[in-house]
Amino acid sequence: MKIATPPPETIDFHGLPAVRIVSPDGAAAVVTLHGGQLVSWIPAGGRERLFLSERARFAPGQAIRGGVPVIFPQFADDGPLPRHGFARTAEWSLLDARVGEGYACATLRLTDSEATRALWPHPFVAELTVMIEGKRLDVEFEVENTGADGFSFTAALHSYFNVARADMCRVQGLEGLDYIDRADGGKRKREEVEAMHFEAEVDRVYLRADKPLLLWEPARSLAIESEGFPDVVLWNPWEEKGDTLPDMAPRAFRDMVCIEAAAVARPLVLAGGQRWFGRQTAIAL
Repeated sequence: MKIATPPPETIDFHGLPAVRIVSPDGAAAVVTLHGGQLVSWIPAGGRERLFLSERARFAPGQAIRGGVPVIFPQFADDGPLPRHGFARTAEWSLLDARVGEGYACATLRLTDSEATRALWPHPFVAELTVMIEGKRLDVEFEVENTGADGFSFTAALHSYFNVARADMCRVQGLEGLDYIDRADGGKRKREEVEAMHFEAEVDRVYLRADKPLLLWEPARSLAIESEGFPDVVLWNPWEEKGDTLPDMAPRAFRDMVCIEAAAVARPLVLAGGQRWFGRQTAIAL
């Protein structure tokens, strides 16, 4: 049913500037300029589907625990840069926000600056586009090398999905894939089960994960797929590690599952003037 659709608006989100978009069918999303981070997604007729920690920090230089942090140009501690790179703590600019026939979207941009070049000496333009339509969410990430020399990078859309109970969830579509088990010393293993479930710390990079996935819960599900990202990262810190994270409440690990579109096992390489594009799509079922 079509509703009166408010235009995109700039709002205050826990003290941070953000843009809120609402599609004609009632789907809604909020993206902060800090980190270019999607922090809320409510499908049409539904409830919040992203996890946001009640102890999340909303301040310059701080990563926001939850939503969809943009990991660029380094994944985790796999390199000399700050953990997960600098994009998730940088200040992005709003390039465009609009409502169309049946959809709403917002595009944010991050360009190299004196601060980024001090960490990573490459000129670039990165754009993040969030599009909502009905029960569908698309998060698109594009990187352009605006310099003459090539560079390599890793990237991920670190999606925190809100779940009723992590130990009741199942992820289907990973069977037969090799993965790097970062919670077990980086050992390479193979997924043998048809439906992976969470019963302890999970920190895995699934390789060549090009099949659609299903995040199943007893009362609802999410269909998840990606384009351009060759890997999928699954992460949940579980109780022991979760308790060491100052921006996570005790036992909050039960409320979230991270399923991340990623390019981390092998760095992406862009020659001067080249672009790369990746997308993660989630559909509420």
